[in-house]
Amino acid sequence: MFDNLTERLERSFKILKGEGKITEINVAETLKDVRRALLDADVNYKVAKRFTDTVKEKAMGQDVINSLKPSQLMVKIVHDELAALMGGEQAEFNVDGNPAIVLMSGLQGSGKTTFSGKIARKYKNEKGKKPLLVACDVYRPAAIEQLKVIGEQIDVPVYSEPGNKNAVQIAENGIKEAKAKGYDLVIVDTAGRLAVDEQMMQEIKAVKDAIKPTETLFVVDAMTGQDAVNTAKEFNDRLDFDGVVLTKLDGDTRGGAAISIRYVVDKPIKFVGTGEKLEAIDPFRPAGMADRILGMGDIVSFVDRMQQQYDEEEAKKLQKKIAKNQFDFNDFLAQIGQIKKMGNLKDLASMIPGVGKAIKDIDISDDAFNSIEAIIYSMTPYERSHPEVMNGSRRRRIAAGSGTDIQEVNRLLKQFEQTRKMMHMATTMKNPLKMMRGRRR
Repeated sequence: MFDNLTERLERSFKILKGEGKITEINVAETLKDVRRALLDADVNYKVAKRFTDTVKEKAMGQDVINSLKPSQLMVKIVHDELAALMGGEQAEFNVDGNPAIVLMSGLQGSGKTTFSGKIARKYKNEKGKKPLLVACDVYRPAAIEQLKVIGEQIDVPVYSEPGNKNAVQIAENGIKEAKAKGYDLVIVDTAGRLAVDEQMMQEIKAVKDAIKPTETLFVVDAMTGQDAVNTAKEFNDRLDFDGVVLTKLDGDTRGGAAISIRYVVDKPIKFVGTGEKLEAIDPFRPAGMADRILGMGDIVSFVDRMQQQYDEEEAKKLQKKIAKNQFDFNDFLAQIGQIKKMGNLKDLASMIPGVGKAIKDIDISDDAFNSIEAIIYSMTPYERSHPEVMNGSRRRRIAAGSGTDIQEVNRLLKQFEQTRKMMHMATTMKNPLKMMRGRRR
């Protein structure tokens, strides 16, 4: 995400490195390069110009602290302005109401149907909501089937009326169904087209007027760049939506849509999709996105993802096992599963400050854990629970069974033992008195 833009901005700031102070000349030179970088990232021209003009005004109007390098000050100004350009504060998502109604709109292929499922899953698992998905794409039977498949995956029911071509009627009946059966969140998936057309606009406006949603979201593929911004403007002019969802942000190395869209339509980005998995949904945080564009990571989003997978009771049980030095391969396997649920591994790593730049040229596959899992699954239940029994013959059998070599098995066992010791040490360190009592014996 934003790889090219991050690199270009870094090169732009290098112009200021070594300069003793900010001057109109070196600022102008830096910002000319920044503007080029933004335009190359497919940022709207007017947005790029307004942005660099504002940054210039702020840079020239500030007294530079002697101990602060001009390049550092410029990075801060650019960061703050990027965050402001993308909305400044994280936008609220309204799921109040009985039921709360979310209307999904967008072009065909934008990821609208998948994102309907992502929102349903997120608010069911994290907020205890009871969602109902409503299939209102009356033109594509495949879209209804896709929604049903997603619904099965996340254990959320789907309301549909096969054969009915009246989208307004289906949406209204879906809401009646929700009220009758106690669903408190209704997500209405509507039809998309390959391009904006009058029929689609009239239909979705009629649906909106009929059901009066608490949130109307416009879903757009971030990889379409400037076209995404233009389409968002057309939809907003007709539909007056509440917020934007940017999908496929993991595949977009330019990222211009994320920067331009708020300025052009004056509506907040509420969510971003960062992968194909149904877990790959993040609330949009302008400051965090500015951090990532400038290669600073986004630790808040990283912690949020971790907390989504966090089970308090399981964590307590695990802590007790670690304290007794009983952490085994079953626990190790469970932790790998939790990490995999958090999303794309490279994307996750780039959220950690200082890591993104270090790994930008390294390919981190989502299959990175496959060989580890294969080795563990080739162990007997007893071996998983008792790692200490791993002798030479057992290791050779596990290597043969997992399709790996003995060196890989040995390496994993060594790493596991080191991890186990470190975790035990970290846990016991929390109770130094206990450790001291142990030493006196």
